[in-house]
Amino acid sequence: MPVLLPTTSLRVKLASVLADEQFSNPAKLMPPFQDPDIYRDILDALPIGISVLDLNRRIVFWSDGSERITGYSRIEVLGHLCTDNILLHCNEISCAMCTQDCPLSNALHDATPSEAVNFIHHKAGYRTQVHSWVIPLRDQHGLIIGAVQTFEDESALHNADDNDRSMKEHGWLDDVTGLPNPAIMQSHLQESLGTFTTLHVPFGIVCVELNDLPQFRSKYGQGAARSLLQVLARTLRNTVNASDTVGTWNEAQFLVILSGCSEEAMHAISGRIFRMLSSVSIKWWGEDLSVAVSVGCAQAARGDAIESILQRAHELLQAGQLTQLAQAAAAGTHSSQRS
Repeated sequence: MPVLLPTTSLRVKLASVLADEQFSNPAKLMPPFQDPDIYRDILDALPIGISVLDLNRRIVFWSDGSERITGYSRIEVLGHLCTDNILLHCNEISCAMCTQDCPLSNALHDATPSEAVNFIHHKAGYRTQVHSWVIPLRDQHGLIIGAVQTFEDESALHNADDNDRSMKEHGWLDDVTGLPNPAIMQSHLQESLGTFTTLHVPFGIVCVELNDLPQFRSKYGQGAARSLLQVLARTLRNTVNASDTVGTWNEAQFLVILSGCSEEAMHAISGRIFRMLSSVSIKWWGEDLSVAVSVGCAQAARGDAIESILQRAHELLQAGQLTQLAQAAAAGTHSSQRS
C-alpha cells in the first residue's frame, strides 16, 4: 500500500515548526526529546528518502530511507555534490535533469517548494521511479541555507505480490528476469485482443530487442549477460504503469502490453522506454557494460490476430535497427574523416 504523504503546503508548515521558539529552547521539551539524536532516529524511521543539501548542492544528510530506495549508503554520498550525477535523475523526456532542469536548483533559486516525478539510477543499475518534493531550508533570519528533498519509491507498486509468487511456483516466470515468460505473454496478448474485439478497449504493444546480446554474452560471459538482463527487466517494469503487462518474448526480446492505451500515448511510452533502457548499464569488473536497444510498437486494429499486430511492431523495430546502423556508419565515417 503506498505511503500517504502530506501536501506540499502542509510540508512547509511542518518544516516551519522546527524553527518555532519551543524547539529552539530544549528546556521546554520533555527529557526524551532534548536529545538531538532522537530527531535523526525519527527521520530514519520514515518509509521515505530524505536528504539535505547546502547552497552548493552538497549532500550533508542522507536518511536510512534514502539508502533503501537508492542503494547508496551514507558513506558513498555524504560530501558529494548532487551534480556528481550519483543518482542520474531523468524525467520522461531527458536523462540530463542535473544540468537542464534540476528541481533543487529551481527551489533554491525561486525560494519555493517544488514537486516532480522522475527516475533515478539505482546503485544496482536499474532505473526506478520516485515522487520527490524539494523544500528550501531557511535559518532563523529567514535566509535560505539549503534544501530538503524527500522522495518516495513509486515502483513499490510493481513489487512482487502473492500472484507473482503463485506464477513462479507454476513455472510461468522467466528464470533470469522474473518476468512472465513467452507462454504467459501470448495468453495475455490473446486476452487483450479478445477484449478489444468484443468491448473495443484499445491497447498497444511495445517490442524491445536487445541488439547483439549473443555477442555480449560471448565476450563478457553468462554472468554479465544475466546481470544486464535483470537490470533491463527491472527498469522496463518500473518505466510503465502497474496496469501494463511486461514480459519476455524470446531470449533477446521483451514485450509490453499497454492496457487502455491510445496510439498517441503508446508512441510516447515507447519513446520513454527507449530512453530509459538506452541509459542502463552495469558495473562488471570495473567496466560499464551496456547493449543497444531497438523498440517497435503497434496499436491494435480491427481484425488483428497475434501474428499481425506483432508483425507491425517488428517492422518498426527492424526499421529502427536499420536507422541505428546507418547512424553508426555515418558516425564512423565522420570520425575517420576528422582523424
